Amino acid sequence: GAGRAFAAGADAREFDSDPKPPHLPDICDRIARCDVPWIAAIHGAALGGGAELALACRYRIARPDAMIGLPEVTLGVVPGAGGTQRLPRLIGIRAALDLIPAGKTVSGSNAKEIGLVDEVDDDPAGFAEMTNAEWLGMAVPVHELNSGEAGPDIFEAARETARTKMRGQIAPLRAIDLIERAMTAPFKEGMKEERATFLDLRQSGQARALRHVFFAERAAKAPAHLPRADLPDRVAVVGGGTMGAGIAYALLNAGLSVTLIETDAEGVDRARANVGKIIEASERRGLIDAAGAGARRAALTLTTDYADAAGAGLAIEAAFEAMEVKRDVFAALEAALPADAILASNTSYLDLDEIGAALSDPSRLVGLHFFAPAHIMKLLEIVRGAATSDGALATGFALAKRLRKVPVVAGVCDGFIGNRILARYREAADTVFMDGSTPWEVDEAMVEFGYAMGPYEAQDLSGLDIAHANRRRQDATRDPARRYIPIADRMVELGKLGRKTGAGWYRYPGGGGKVEDPIVADLALEEAHFAGLTRTDYSADEIRHRLILSMINEAADILAEGIAETAADIDLVTVFGYGFPRWRGGLMPHADTLGPAEVLRGLTTLAQEDPVAWRPSPMIEDCARKGIRFSEWRRG
Repeated sequence: GAGRAFAAGADAREFDSDPKPPHLPDICDRIARCDVPWIAAIHGAALGGGAELALACRYRIARPDAMIGLPEVTLGVVPGAGGTQRLPRLIGIRAALDLIPAGKTVSGSNAKEIGLVDEVDDDPAGFAEMTNAEWLGMAVPVHELNSGEAGPDIFEAARETARTKMRGQIAPLRAIDLIERAMTAPFKEGMKEERATFLDLRQSGQARALRHVFFAERAAKAPAHLPRADLPDRVAVVGGGTMGAGIAYALLNAGLSVTLIETDAEGVDRARANVGKIIEASERRGLIDAAGAGARRAALTLTTDYADAAGAGLAIEAAFEAMEVKRDVFAALEAALPADAILASNTSYLDLDEIGAALSDPSRLVGLHFFAPAHIMKLLEIVRGAATSDGALATGFALAKRLRKVPVVAGVCDGFIGNRILARYREAADTVFMDGSTPWEVDEAMVEFGYAMGPYEAQDLSGLDIAHANRRRQDATRDPARRYIPIADRMVELGKLGRKTGAGWYRYPGGGGKVEDPIVADLALEEAHFAGLTRTDYSADEIRHRLILSMINEAADILAEGIAETAADIDLVTVFGYGFPRWRGGLMPHADTLGPAEVLRGLTTLAQEDPVAWRPSPMIEDCARKGIRFSEWRRG
């Protein structure tokens, strides 16, 4: 690797064609059985096939900061060149079960602790040259080692963990089966089974979907026509609430200095506490050490005076979601910051062009829509207003790169890409609830589909008051022909705002778990009675059918209107921002598995009961008419 990387694994693009010789299992076998013992001198990444090459060597030396692992399950496959057979023999069954089914990587230092490498050194190649030949001659090839034993309960616990943390995915469970075979089968037989499993899975629908997300994520970067943007060392953040504190911490984590502005001394104290909690939690979890925590606190300035942010080259507004508040903030920023500073809004729904209309130079304004928690969630919607300059847009991409986030450009509309799809998803869920279901039946149906949680549990987490405030904002412009479901408004009237009040769509007793609330179910019965409805008993399949079609239809309109540039952008938003199961490839590849004609048939049928909510998107009609996939559709 010449100091840069050992070997970062296979080129996943080759998985769509037949394997070509020389095959990696054969190469690893020749290395392992060679009369002259091989040494792996590992620096940088040794991932997938790279890690398998290292496992085939007689001796392994790594830099402390090397990155070693078998992440194949994240692409829907299992290791295919001995990973599931050699790793358990080297580090034991339990440690292998901790790494392979989750696709975890470890540092060189951690690898030494678990026995994955023999030595750690800053110069692994130099250390290798000095390795004692006698030690080397005594080293036993990994395939000759015994994996040790583990009881059936250990494997069942690993399977349960995989079912919970990698819900719906096939590869982790197949990997566990192969690790179990390493304990019971001869090495040659285990290798044969591993290779057959790898070749079978790499052409599976899940593997193709995961590869799609993998390549879409890597393609998410600044377009070539944008100018180069250099991020300033200091960034101002306005608003120290949950979102503002998360944004500030993300910036601090990236090595930037932050001036956080609040309205008064009480707000400053609250902001300091909010950022402090994140720093303390990160230190407690071992993500940063005491020195790192101190450095982050030192790089943070809290103030009520916009003049203290005069040296910032970028300002991100994360204030209350009201147009008059936003415009006041930007007027103050424009007065305090240099004329070439970029101004950004974290608004989730509001019209960026209306915000920018109050600026003397609206070309400086760009939307940077972070997702909560802002220091954890990978998605960043970069909203391009009518006047947004290429320089402002480029700054958004540069920030995303610095923060290691996935950038997606969105046009201006209510909710941009993600929240607009989310609103339609929740509307469909509320309609199902009103007409014949319960929140827990809806949630269960979507968890079975692959979501970590359903729409009602997710809303309990964020707070029902947030969605309520957004509905009130939309009252004046809501289509009177569109059906309105009032149940969520009644929840807010009852003070059931979610986890923070101990009760929302579910009740949250002192133990912390959620329980079904019969009061909530009764609300739907009451509202259906008031509306003169005869309720329907929806199956889980019907619930999923309606909610998924609602999202596909809204996404198609977003593409047709040019709010999103490509179908892959929709996929990145739904996967990284809203929990759509990654192994389904995102919303649009899943739509392609159904097919435009089938999607259109479903929407046409549903439109018979509500022609406003279920009107098929012209894009879907166009795809069905032309016989093309959603991913192939282009505007114009």
